[in-house]
Amino acid sequence: MTDFDVLRVFCGPRGGYGNELGVVREGSVMPDRSERQEFAAKLGFSETVFVDDPERGVIDIYTPSRRLPFAGHPCVGTAWLLDVPELVTPAGLVGARLDGEFSWIEALPEWAPPRTFRQYASAAEVDDLRVPPPGEWVYAWAWEDEAAGRVRARAFPGRGDGIEEDEATGAAALQLTAQLGRALNITQGTGSQLLTAPQPHGWVEVGGRVFLER
Repeated sequence: MTDFDVLRVFCGPRGGYGNELGVVREGSVMPDRSERQEFAAKLGFSETVFVDDPERGVIDIYTPSRRLPFAGHPCVGTAWLLDVPELVTPAGLVGARLDGEFSWIEALPEWAPPRTFRQYASAAEVDDLRVPPPGEWVYAWAWEDEAAGRVRARAFPGRGDGIEEDEATGAAALQLTAQLGRALNITQGTGSQLLTAPQPHGWVEVGGRVFLER
């Protein structure tokens, strides 16, 4: 078995929850994309990252079923793990910084694949949702406190690859922030926390706590 780290990204205030992420620090041991895809499917995390150049931050991201040009929680987690000021992804150059307990990245929302955003009247309605059938990537959200920018959200990738619900989705948080044009404090899944902030020229920052699981 290839060596890999497991992180939890966008953890809650007490360090719990977060979305698991697999990171293969020595991507050179598995250069072939088909092998990487097979390995990501075997691990079964919502995303797995292969690091092709740790000093420059060159990374390659996979879900269990496809390769992604960019994704939020893999970039936040890998930037924290490598302690680099930027990441090089197929979509573009991702800025990165550490600020106290939070790891932040800066990216363009259009780098992420489009998805369906559904707003509900209350957080309770979001909590009560059942997993929809595969076929559509759905981000369900509601205001918990609109004045304070607090959002309750759940994410359903709909890919049919075993990930029925995504615990914490940085890319969707970037896109929602761009749509609303304001900073957000998002509680997603069972208790993960994502913070966002719009930046000049269409860029958006997203940040969260990262812990090394193993």
